[in-house]
Amino acid sequence: MSYAIINLLLNIINLYLFVIIIWVIAGWLRAFGVIDARHPVVRQILSILSALVEPVLAPIRRVIPSIGGLDLSPLVLILGLYFILNFLQSFRLTGSLL
Repeated sequence: MSYAIINLLLNIINLYLFVIIIWVIAGWLRAFGVIDARHPVVRQILSILSALVEPVLAPIRRVIPSIGGLDLSPLVLILGLYFILNFLQSFRLTGSLL
C-alpha cells in the first residue's frame, strides 16, 4: 500500500474517533440535562452524530449487550479503532505486515 493511502486511512480513523468521542460526550450532556435535545440546532447535531456512529455500533451491541444500563459498545469500537491505527502506523513505518 502506498504511503499516501495509509496516511488517508489514518486521518479518516482519527476523525471518526473524534466523532465517536463527541457523540459520547453529547449523550452524557443530554442525560444530565446540560443541553436541551429539543432545541432544533442541538437536535440536528445529535442526529448527524447518531447517523455517523449508530450504524457501526449496532453490530457491536448485538454481540456485547448493555451491562447494568451501561453501554460498552463505544468503548469496544474505540479500542478496535486504536488497534487498527497502531497496525497501520507500524505498517507505514516498517513497510511490512510482520
